[in-house]
Amino acid sequence: MRRPNTALIVDDEPHIRMYLKLILKKIGFNNFIEAKDGQEGIDLYKSRNPELVILDVNMPVKEGMEALEEIMQFDSNAVVVVTSSVASRQAVEQSVELGASYYIRKDTPKEEIADQLNSLIDDVWE
Repeated sequence: MRRPNTALIVDDEPHIRMYLKLILKKIGFNNFIEAKDGQEGIDLYKSRNPELVILDVNMPVKEGMEALEEIMQFDSNAVVVVTSSVASRQAVEQSVELGASYYIRKDTPKEEIADQLNSLIDDVWE
């Protein structure tokens, strides 16, 4: 089985992008593309075609849900994990309806985030 190794991290906070990059490195990713807002994330997805997208909900320029919708319209097979500081039932349901593969709260312990991402990778790429 070939594991994915290229991830697009879309978050307006540089320290969150760094944190997620460290978690992804731990589970085998080694190529990273970073975007600071939803529109930049869409543009980079279309031009670079990463295997995994980690997408924040609340961002300037274009919100995460709008970006998720555009990415999924461009590529219905995109693997997108939505992240947020809050996980209201409505936000989780909306992200799934729009095509997200998974939803992770940012305050989840890093070991759990790594486990959740590993499980997703096993489900999608095996």
